[in-house]
Order: sequence, then structure tokens, then C-alpha cells
Amino acid sequence: MVKRVVWTGQARADVRGIEQPIALQILKTLARYAQTGEGNTKQLRDIEPPLIRLRAQDHRVFFRDKGDHLEISRVLDRKEAYR
Repeated sequence: MVKRVVWTGQARADVRGIEQPIALQILKTLARYAQTGEGNTKQLRDIEPPLIRLRAQDHRVFFRDKGDHLEISRVLDRKEAYR
């Protein structure tokens, strides 16, 4: 089942600030996850409601799985993601 992807304003701004070829690759990785559930993901500990991290090249996509859709909250370079 393909899940819908819903972007927060901050996540949209994050993607706009990334170079276009890299941003397109991140979007492809996210689309693959939304369609198949495949990808390098990890549920982050001690965060409520649960937040999931998806690795996409040198970037990290942080989102919540809301059942029928994915709510993307941030897209950050891995160097900045865990600060």
C-alpha cells in the first residue's frame, strides 16, 4: 500500500535549501519507502509520539508514520541532524 506523504513547512524549507540533484535523490529514497516500506530506517528512542529516521545519502529524513500517511518533519544533513 502506498502511503501519502505530508510535509511540514519546516521540512519543505529544508528540502528547498538542498542542491537539486541531492534533493531529487532524497525524494526518490522517500518515495521508495512510502511505496514498499524498504529503506534504512530506525525508530528514535525516548521521543513521543514515535519519530522515525530514514537515511538518504548524507541526509536524514525525520518523520512520523500516521498509518495512512507519513508526516515529514525535517530533512537535515547528517552532520546537523543529531545536534
